[in-house]
Amino acid sequence: MRLLLFSSLAFMFLSETIHAQGCCSGGSGSPIAGGTSQGVLGERQMELNANFQYISTNKFYSRDKDTTPLFDNLNSSYSYFRVAYGVTKNFTMSVESGYFINKTQIGLKKKETITSKGIGDLLFFPRYTIYSKNEETKRTEITLGLGFKIPLGKYNDSTVVYTDPITGLKQYTTSPPSVQPTNGSHDFIFYGFFFRGYPEKNFRVFVNALYVKKGWNPLGEKFGDYASVGLFAGTTILKRIGVNVQVKGEWVGNMQAAKNMDLLAFYNVDITSTGGRKVLLAPQVSYSYKKFTLYALSEFPIYQYLNGVQVGSQHQITAGLTYRFMIKKKAVKEEKPAI
Repeated sequence: MRLLLFSSLAFMFLSETIHAQGCCSGGSGSPIAGGTSQGVLGERQMELNANFQYISTNKFYSRDKDTTPLFDNLNSSYSYFRVAYGVTKNFTMSVESGYFINKTQIGLKKKETITSKGIGDLLFFPRYTIYSKNEETKRTEITLGLGFKIPLGKYNDSTVVYTDPITGLKQYTTSPPSVQPTNGSHDFIFYGFFFRGYPEKNFRVFVNALYVKKGWNPLGEKFGDYASVGLFAGTTILKRIGVNVQVKGEWVGNMQAAKNMDLLAFYNVDITSTGGRKVLLAPQVSYSYKKFTLYALSEFPIYQYLNGVQVGSQHQITAGLTYRFMIKKKAVKEEKPAI
């Protein structure tokens, strides 16, 4: 069985976790929800994974200082699914997607609530182990991945802003990106994973790096590119309980507008209040039984520096279940020699 260690990110998000790009611009950083730090599966090994992610925040920052909130709360409930298959002992292919049960922004004093739901994105994520070495006291593995994200859900959902009391006609405006199921762009994902295990000491360390190159969406918006680096340390207790701790750094670039379009006028998005960087601590625990692994993790922000005025990270919890099994190879029937 090849390496598949659970850790925390961001999911993301796929599917997308809320790494805010502005108080009203929202935007997603990582497309991989649950942030599993992924190596490769064994040849002909199949993996089915489902996780649930809840995010909630009412914290606002101007640079690295608390500032006056622009709304009461931003929250989401998200279900994420992954199917992966070990094509060879070094190459694994996965297909991933997710569904927002809700994405909700609650206005000040609960005067206005904007909400949406629906399917997010489809992610194709192949990974290949370029180096693997097992020694008597340690094991080393390096894996690279190149993914592609296709938006399936709504990126231009609208909200009623006025209803004529006489005619009943309604006026709509595009909802903020923070409550859209997807950002509407096709993105490329670059991924690297390094693992070093010490079986005799029951200890492991690993590093993952993720870079998401964002594309343009049909509204003329380009969300800022996303990059993260995570450092993990972990051990196993009582042969079944895994404990990992991650320190993760994140960077999100500034949002851009096509042909100098005024996104503030068209979509109420202030591009000067986009982009920033964060440092987060993410502990995780998992329990394995036969072919099943149950896991849970949470992220705690240590430091946040956000451009302009933006909603920051506060509460994030992810829990999931993985089932891995082998696909049997079909036996080849031997032809009887002619008499």
